[in-house]
Amino acid sequence: MKKLILFGAACVLSLNAIAQEQAKFKVTGYLETYYGYDFNKPADNNRPGFIYSHNRHNEVNLNLGFIKGSYDDGMLRANVALMAGTYANANLAAEPGVLKNIYEANAGIKLSKSHNLWVDAGIFSSHIGFESAVSKDCWVLTRGISSENTPYYESGAKITYGTGDGKFIATALYLNGWQRITRQNANSKAAGGLQLTWKPTDKVTLNYSNYLGKEGADSVGVTRFYNNFYGIFQLSSTFGVTLGFDYGMQQEAKGSDTYVHVISPVAIAQYKLAPKWAAAARVEYYEDQKGMLIATGTPNGFKTTGYSLNLDYAPVSNAVVRLEGKVYDSKDQIFTRNAAPVNNNATLTASLAISF
Repeated sequence: MKKLILFGAACVLSLNAIAQEQAKFKVTGYLETYYGYDFNKPADNNRPGFIYSHNRHNEVNLNLGFIKGSYDDGMLRANVALMAGTYANANLAAEPGVLKNIYEANAGIKLSKSHNLWVDAGIFSSHIGFESAVSKDCWVLTRGISSENTPYYESGAKITYGTGDGKFIATALYLNGWQRITRQNANSKAAGGLQLTWKPTDKVTLNYSNYLGKEGADSVGVTRFYNNFYGIFQLSSTFGVTLGFDYGMQQEAKGSDTYVHVISPVAIAQYKLAPKWAAAARVEYYEDQKGMLIATGTPNGFKTTGYSLNLDYAPVSNAVVRLEGKVYDSKDQIFTRNAAPVNNNATLTASLAISF
């Protein structure tokens, strides 16, 4: 009987240890399908080149789907996520081989038991901007111009410190470059970045992020310095506002004292119509006259205002059906309709997103 009791106790302890280990590891997933209609009717069914998410016209498709495994025991953490979709095809086209299908792959270690100080390395989501590739987490179905043309992902290492109350987080990053996993095009220079996030209350988030690095091959590389500011304000239980401003500068040529610039303010308002319904509107402006990030070859470059109107229906907490209308209005004729240049572009996009 004594041996039986000891055996039973050992089994209970083993099962408890397995349960605890399983609690440290979890598998999650995300899938978003969509249909987009571009009223300029592109012949190849591709939206304009500065768009990377929801970029196909007149077809039902997968924007992003991934399976993610996560481990966190309080001192060690790791994440691996493999993805597919038109987002991956468009946004990771420059990455070699199977790297095109990596959404996230990183590991981290906590440097102190008594302080919230972590070092992480690998491939992770960008530290720039308030919109990610996961549309369900964003107020508007499609991404804004500034989000589309700043990194969605980055690779390197980072050190993160957070206060005990969770109100302030600071991150310093060492990166392989501007949205790239591998260094390419004879560019051997590393880059860096900083992110500061302050949440004075549970209804306000203020963030500043930057990036500093060399762009282009070493022989002609130019310095890029990019800054992103945003604030998220939940003014009531049903109404919130997000305000953002991006400013980037880059040398016109290697060794030059002349710089080209990018400026992009954006405002989004979201109103919850009912427990399962929400509406959002976005106004944005993007100016890149010299083609720092978006080259047009036109006299005024890329000077475009965007307007979006969004309607969401969330029948359950982990799923949302969305409909968005969006219009771009550009100073120059940078769009094409029936093989002729035009100033405007209008789209209608619907999506179904599920997380699990």
